Amino acid sequence: MEKILVIGIGNIGRADDGLGWAFLDRMADDTRFELQYRYQLQIEDAELISNYQRVWFIDASHEMYENGYKSEEVKPQAQHSYTSHALPPSAILQLCHDIYDSYPSAHLVGISGEDWELGNGMSEVAKMRLALAVQHFKLTTNN
Repeated sequence: MEKILVIGIGNIGRADDGLGWAFLDRMADDTRFELQYRYQLQIEDAELISNYQRVWFIDASHEMYENGYKSEEVKPQAQHSYTSHALPPSAILQLCHDIYDSYPSAHLVGISGEDWELGNGMSEVAKMRLALAVQHFKLTTNN
């Protein structure tokens, strides 16, 4: 059986920035996926993803997508300087290739948010967009 990792990126203490974690909460009962919560991606995540055939990154986005979310394939891309935090999925994938000689397929689901202030709970529109993204993900991964 294919090993699939879903990484939810975000911060539930910053309203809609918690969309990645809320996505994972909605997937908790689906045993086909390993779920990992992250505030941000770090260099160490390259080792984590090297153990999977497929990886999905889920994150809130400041961009306003037509359907409220966007799902796209992630290609490896080297960064000019690696920091100890806040790396994009493409950089983690490149590190995975370079260090571990592992080539998982990777996708990013960005969910449009609008409230980024301190505070728990998401905006109502973010909740609707989250539901659409989860529905798309379930349809996509059931094939």
